[in-house]
Amino acid sequence: MVCCFAACTVSAQPGIAEMQQAQQDLKSTFFSAFDLSLIVATLFGIIGGLRIYKNAQMGKDRFTADVAAWFFAALFMTLAGVFLRAIFGI
Repeated sequence: MVCCFAACTVSAQPGIAEMQQAQQDLKSTFFSAFDLSLIVATLFGIIGGLRIYKNAQMGKDRFTADVAAWFFAALFMTLAGVFLRAIFGI
């Protein structure tokens, strides 16, 4: 019985190198996805800040919803990158 299990574990070992290669590929892909999420969050912050500044200069009274929307869009993108990094262990 033990010989049967030992033969199964020996035959499963050739896939270890492929799994490590797949993990390395995921690390390189999601590292760039994390950077991309930070760049998109920065763009959301800059564009949102400029639009809010324009609305304030034009005299619009109700731009607080825009402030919250742009802030939470940038926060979501930042947290999405952190979540990707945490979920895949990179």
